[in-house]
Amino acid sequence: MKVAKIIHDEDNVAIALADVVAGEKVKSRSKGNEFIYTCHQDVPFGHKIAIAEIRSGENIVKYGHPIGSATQDIKPGDWVHIHNVKDDYKVLDKEGKPLPGQGT
Repeated sequence: MKVAKIIHDEDNVAIALADVVAGEKVKSRSKGNEFIYTCHQDVPFGHKIAIAEIRSGENIVKYGHPIGSATQDIKPGDWVHIHNVKDDYKVLDKEGKPLPGQGT
């Protein structure tokens, strides 16, 4: 069984501490609780694995802060990466407004 690290108690993803092959079980701990789930895709070392269900449009939370949003429903054990996450960061101008092309 592989291990993935949950960095902050509010995170909904864990970080793979080794390459994980689809079908392998992974274990994580947070708030004294142990999570065991099966990975649905290969997950490279250092990449994110969902530890909770994340609905399309909901935040991906790592380090206790949103780092993007889901572009589709994500199930526990899914690889969380650019194929199912939208970067929500915006580059701001000196007045604090998003640069052109990034929306409001």
